Amino acid sequence: MEILDALKWRYATKKYDPSKKVDQELVDKIVEATRLAPTSSGLQPFEVFVITNQELKNKIVTSAHGQEIVADCSHLLVFAAWDNYTAERIDQIYALTTTGREQPADRYQAYTDRLKSMYLDRPAEVNSAHTARQAYIAFAFAMAEAASLKVDSTPMEGFINEEVDELLHLKEKGLKSVTLLPIGYRDEANDWLVNLKKVRNPKEKFVTEIA
Repeated sequence: MEILDALKWRYATKKYDPSKKVDQELVDKIVEATRLAPTSSGLQPFEVFVITNQELKNKIVTSAHGQEIVADCSHLLVFAAWDNYTAERIDQIYALTTTGREQPADRYQAYTDRLKSMYLDRPAEVNSAHTARQAYIAFAFAMAEAASLKVDSTPMEGFINEEVDELLHLKEKGLKSVTLLPIGYRDEANDWLVNLKKVRNPKEKFVTEIA
């Protein structure tokens, strides 16, 4: 499916059919799209948790203010960003980069030194906000890939982050939950949004062209 057609097709699904499960091959493609998403300096400062455990999904419903789509979806993706930048995290990513590219270990030393000088003295809250923004880029890639595969999804910020962090033991991993992405297949008979027109600002209001 062409990406624009896929984006016109998708919507924030409000009711999933719990009897319909997404094939693992399609889930793998959606997750791979998140892995391939661009990030600032290539640091990829987040992880994705893919949850199918029904008991855990049911618990997250409570943290998501009772939104049953979390329980009814096929898979729940949780995007969790680094809680801070550290020298070790930066070095680990660039060690992976130089090894993968068969380059000398010190190939990016000057660049990583500059990153450390920029990030390591900033408050953790500032860095956490930055890593969260990187996670959002991959989050968008996941939704786009899901739409291209005709898999429904629902972007969610409406949940109690601290409770999800505790359920997934994220603090111990140096992570904070950022967004939830239920994926699955819509229950067309019971989803109030499915047949409503997609409405966006018109191009002339949305776009300013500067020649």
